[in-house]
Amino acid sequence: MFGYVTANYKALSEEDREVYRRYYCGLCRALGRRYGNLSRMTLNNDMTFLLILLSSLYEPDEKEGKGRCILHPVKRRAYIQSGLCAYCADMTVLLAYHKAMDDRSDDGGLKSTAGFTALKKPYREVKALYPQKADRIEGYLAEIGDYEAGDGQDIDVPVNLSGKFLGEVFRYRDDAWGGDLQALGEGLGRFIYLMDAYDDLAADENRGRYNALGQYREQDDFEAFCEESLLMMIAECTSVFETLPLENHLSILRNVLYSGVWMRYWQKNGKRGQEEQGDEA
Repeated sequence: MFGYVTANYKALSEEDREVYRRYYCGLCRALGRRYGNLSRMTLNNDMTFLLILLSSLYEPDEKEGKGRCILHPVKRRAYIQSGLCAYCADMTVLLAYHKAMDDRSDDGGLKSTAGFTALKKPYREVKALYPQKADRIEGYLAEIGDYEAGDGQDIDVPVNLSGKFLGEVFRYRDDAWGGDLQALGEGLGRFIYLMDAYDDLAADENRGRYNALGQYREQDDFEAFCEESLLMMIAECTSVFETLPLENHLSILRNVLYSGVWMRYWQKNGKRGQEEQGDEA
């Protein structure tokens, strides 16, 4: 669920790296303020991307400052905050809770169980703020879990459910941009599910776990099939993205969608030269 929607830092200018870091720190501060310092451990690049995207679209009043925190107690760090940080912090907790629940189901270890337990109260608070959104997301994730547990063979089912799940997260408001943001999130969610399946295929096979790509593994054109499928899904996302009236931070957002989301794929395939090509890759 986490780890794919990140920036290709080598391809960012120093100015863009600093802007990205400031939003990242702003989201971290929002998490600490709303849910306590332990919640800062759930901070991730995926929701930092959403924060920058929403900030570019809605152009809220922003506060810039510098400060120390529990993770960086010595050197003051610059941050950017706005009212959008609250929503992205809430969605960070929501995602982290479901990931912790999934991890606990997979291995039942002390670490995953502790993480799940620590997020129960914050998640209840998030669900109270967004009851319908949380219920829909729980429903989509439950359907994915049931389908995987039943060793379902139609790859489109979990892929599309994953898209619906992330589409709910990206739909910030029911306004003029709600449908576009949801469609963008759905395309990205489908891409992430398939990328995660591709990334984990060998490990899942070794542990006897479900993987939606397992049935295609012996095809002669397996690698081409995966790459073409991933390209199609991210294209669904970027085609919506390019229609949005975004003014700010476009170089960062395009870096993530056209380059950053492919970093794990390039690394896995030994295409390291492409990691430095940025948006032109």
